[in-house]
Amino acid sequence: MTEIETARSGHVVIGVDTHKHIHVAAVMDSIGGILSTLTIPTHAAGFRQLLEWAAGFGKIIAFGIEGTGSYGAGLTSFVGIR
Repeated sequence: MTEIETARSGHVVIGVDTHKHIHVAAVMDSIGGILSTLTIPTHAAGFRQLLEWAAGFGKIIAFGIEGTGSYGAGLTSFVGIR
């Protein structure tokens, strides 16, 4: 049997579903699927945890954050998305 290794680009995209007290993030390879998910609290320490976790998968090339004008506003500001 031949094994096919999944190609990885080294670049990741982060998607975040925002809520009042927690955010749920998914890290996706730009050519694959979801690599992992993480639930964080909605404060600066949680935001730092998210960035460190995501960077461990590769170079972050994009963020998709739900509710940038409400529950996602703090995270959006923290990561520097304008």
